[in-house]
Amino acid sequence: MEQEDKYANIDLTKIYEYSEMPDKVSGRCDNCNGVKFKSSVGNGKFLRECINCGMKKNI
Repeated sequence: MEQEDKYANIDLTKIYEYSEMPDKVSGRCDNCNGVKFKSSVGNGKFLRECINCGMKKNI
């Protein structure tokens, strides 16, 4: 149940960690189910941002 709550209340201002919140469907945004992302690398982390809704996740 707690797992579903985590995906139900996504905060688009927060950067999520993949290790703590893996993709519900691999390669798709947890918030809008989009498949297009822009990516950047900084501080040894790979940041993936959804083009559609802006959800960010460190992979």
